[in-house]
Amino acid sequence: MMSEGAVLDELSGFAFEDVMEDVFRKVGYENVRQAERVADEGRDILMEEVVDGTRRAIIVECKHTDSVGRPVVQKLHSAIATFGFEGPKRGMVVTSGRFTAPAQEYAAELRNAGDPHPIELLDGTDLRDLADEIGLDLYNGRIEILCDETLRPRDPASAVDAPVRDAFGAIENIDPADVPSPESQVTFQPVVMVAAAVDAVFETSVGVIHRVQGRDTVVVDASRGQPALMDASVRRLVMENRQQTVDVDEDRFESVFDDVAVKRFGRTETEYKEWAVDRLQQRHTETVSYTGDNNVTYTKTCEPNQSDIVVQSITPVYLPDVEQVTELHDYTYPYRYYAAGPSRVTIEDGIHRCVHCDTAGQDTTYTYCTNCGAIACPSHIKTERLEQTPICTGCAVTDRFAFKTKYFYDQDNLEAFRTEYDQMPFYEKAQENLALTVGIIILTLLLILGSLTQFGLV
Repeated sequence: MMSEGAVLDELSGFAFEDVMEDVFRKVGYENVRQAERVADEGRDILMEEVVDGTRRAIIVECKHTDSVGRPVVQKLHSAIATFGFEGPKRGMVVTSGRFTAPAQEYAAELRNAGDPHPIELLDGTDLRDLADEIGLDLYNGRIEILCDETLRPRDPASAVDAPVRDAFGAIENIDPADVPSPESQVTFQPVVMVAAAVDAVFETSVGVIHRVQGRDTVVVDASRGQPALMDASVRRLVMENRQQTVDVDEDRFESVFDDVAVKRFGRTETEYKEWAVDRLQQRHTETVSYTGDNNVTYTKTCEPNQSDIVVQSITPVYLPDVEQVTELHDYTYPYRYYAAGPSRVTIEDGIHRCVHCDTAGQDTTYTYCTNCGAIACPSHIKTERLEQTPICTGCAVTDRFAFKTKYFYDQDNLEAFRTEYDQMPFYEKAQENLALTVGIIILTLLLILGSLTQFGLV
């Protein structure tokens, strides 16, 4: 419950408007946005509502003062009449303080007379009640984003470690069924989806040279710190699975994952909105060429104004960040991904990576070394001489036979092969280095051929 003192009394007037914009959006009003901050025309926030199937505009005046008198309400009434909207309109005055008796009487007169532009009054007490009603945590002039929905952290039709076993399925010399269960942890990462309509027209003396019109959505990493755009693959993951959410229930997920953490949203909805609008301005800025009246070609950079971008919704949701770590003998393999039920976007793939070099990615064939647990690329995988199975260069014991390096699981295997090698006939020893043997044979044949040629025998 908010304190009985003045509501958000440390805010500036503009910051109070930002807070109220967040409040109205949380309540459920549509197309909530602030009017351009120019000369005060008696309307700070513009929004819409649908009543009995009819869309109605609401013009809001915000007053972060101790008291609001009748002139403010009268001024807003005039502003409503001149506001361009095809449909019914009403007004609202919101204050962090209180309304004078004349202000309340004027609003009541409009309502009782059936005025087409009635005005609702919300004072500090109303704001406290509203905050409690919609479950907002108001602190230090900021509305903390409280979210109870998350994309699904796992596919309910599969085991929680299914993604890891799928990844091991592409590794040679290992059966995914034999892989031990990984340690699993999930962090519920806060993200905010800002959906906006962009409508910008750029004209010169020759007419319209460029237009941007359409809808766009920005998906923002909403952790503490500077907001950041999620990359295209994550944006698709969030947008395509937005309707497939479940409640954030830490107790429920603790029975599935070894560790569960929920991050807090780092900023207010309004801050994310402003940041997203700025990014949308950049995204839709384009340099175009056009021909002037004098047949000269010109270029112009067309950047939408903030007023050309109307934010239609700001939707917070949690994005599960799942990390699963598998231990195989001497090595640890992390596999981290953003999850949305059966869909996922990989963040870190420590399975498709050679432990001995920088080779990584799924375009290479990797092989598992059962001797030490290494996953290695073809350059670092050899064939164990005695048992004819894969072994990595990192753990192999080596020695040279017939001038060629041989690889062994351990010293015992090396000694066993050395004994076997000593008992081999010459031709079998030669086969231990076929390249050298073939080279010697070719060289010998060339020498014989040269001798025969020298003596005129060929």
